[in-house]
Amino acid sequence: MSTVLPSPSPSATAPATGPFPGSADGPVRSRITAGRAPARPTTAAAFHSTSAVTAVLLGLVGIGALLHEPVLVPPLAASAALVHSAPTLPLAQPRGVVVGHLLGTAVGYGALAAAGSSAWAAAVAAGVTLALLMAARTPHSPACATSVVIVLQSPDPARFVPLLFGATVLLVLTGYAASRIRRKAPRYPAYWW
Repeated sequence: MSTVLPSPSPSATAPATGPFPGSADGPVRSRITAGRAPARPTTAAAFHSTSAVTAVLLGLVGIGALLHEPVLVPPLAASAALVHSAPTLPLAQPRGVVVGHLLGTAVGYGALAAAGSSAWAAAVAAGVTLALLMAARTPHSPACATSVVIVLQSPDPARFVPLLFGATVLLVLTGYAASRIRRKAPRYPAYWW
């Protein structure tokens, strides 16, 4: 007995729609289809992305060592991965990276002041950060982790905020430079603001 599988509906393979680049309404069309994982990157593309992420994160560690301050925090590693491996996604654009982390920072310090350092306050801070990111049209999920780090670790804002801001700008600049070094790489950013 043979089974006949229904053919996929046109909407199952159509690009996602939405207001951001990478969607059908934006300047870059999405190559993701329903039910399929993205294509495996070429060896050269994977090497380029991995090398760029490692270099920028080592740079943040070096800056931290010179300043005797931890500059590399987990959310920045996630941001670097987005910028260098998915440069056309809305989550990787400069507006989201820089403004997103600043919003997460503000929410984190606000939650810390209002409720103190606890896992409960950190969870609420992450949710509030996501809501603000969506309202401000600055999608960047690592910014939610920034608010959690602030609530749980209570870093000194006078030192943490400038270092975080500088690190996010450095991530954006290295994404820009790396996308121009490799000829076949997608241009970063898809949009600045």
